[in-house]
Amino acid sequence: MSWLLRPDLFMISEENVKHCYLFAIIILCLLTTAAPAAALPGKTVPAKAAVVIDAYGTVLYAKFPNAKLAPASTVKLMTAMVALDQLKPDDVVVISWNASRVKTIPPGICPDEEMTVADLLHLALMKSINSSAVALAEATAGSEAAFTLLMNRKAQELGARDTLFANASGLPKGGTQYSTASDLALIMQAALSYPLIREILATKEYIIRTTAGREIFVESSNHLLWQEQAMIIGKTGYTGNARHCFVGMMATESGPVYTAVLGARSRTSLWRATSMLAEVGAHPELANLLETPYTKRGSGKISVRKSKSSTAGMQQDLTGKDVQISRLLRISSQQLGNN
Repeated sequence: MSWLLRPDLFMISEENVKHCYLFAIIILCLLTTAAPAAALPGKTVPAKAAVVIDAYGTVLYAKFPNAKLAPASTVKLMTAMVALDQLKPDDVVVISWNASRVKTIPPGICPDEEMTVADLLHLALMKSINSSAVALAEATAGSEAAFTLLMNRKAQELGARDTLFANASGLPKGGTQYSTASDLALIMQAALSYPLIREILATKEYIIRTTAGREIFVESSNHLLWQEQAMIIGKTGYTGNARHCFVGMMATESGPVYTAVLGARSRTSLWRATSMLAEVGAHPELANLLETPYTKRGSGKISVRKSKSSTAGMQQDLTGKDVQISRLLRISSQQLGNN
């Protein structure tokens, strides 16, 4: 039992303490680096097309960003801008019979009912009420057809050259219309320069009071406003042809990032796709973990490859980090063993 009296056996050398400290720092770095990646629910964005760009226009990730697809109610972002270019928020609009009969989800608006432009914008942007979009179009240009010309003119001015609008609501009826994920992200960026549009898109609940005294409760269709993480404001859309769509904006430490998702099969897939894009917006290096489908020339078949071209402006590489960390861990372990 004399070995119990040898204090040197219980002493830790200063060198070992240093190595243990280094080892702990490396483990912490490894966990910090891996944490954002674990937040991505999958490697493929579940939508026909998607894009995330930063405030400078740098594409952080893209999946068929220039594919011309049905935009559904995301067109109401353009409707709102064109209306505000011509009308004041407190202008009163008398709802026409034509506008009141447009196919839409509740709550409906009645013919001869009077609403302000601001109220109609809340209905159009928060709840995607199609009749309110038509009412705004008629109040602005006299008819929806004339208003659509203004929408297309503004799209060209903004640089959204792969976009064609056929009506103010986004409904498939009324002509062929299309846009791209890239164009819609550009349109969202422009729309948020209008303070009222930005305010409405960030509003969860709102009560409209008509001049006749009717109260209409409106709740935003953007479920991402209620998430605990960074709030993502934006505009939803859905038709049978377009499926589920969303154009959004999220603030990050590096500035705002703009996302667009077209053709998701369900709302669950839509929110998942947008959350994945938001992760890339907050941590651009994560784009290397996503896969971008592409079409082989002459084959007509879609394959999948790592998205590297879409992350050309990034400085970080997760694979390189992992190799470096593994090397440091190995060296540290060897040094600990030698001491």
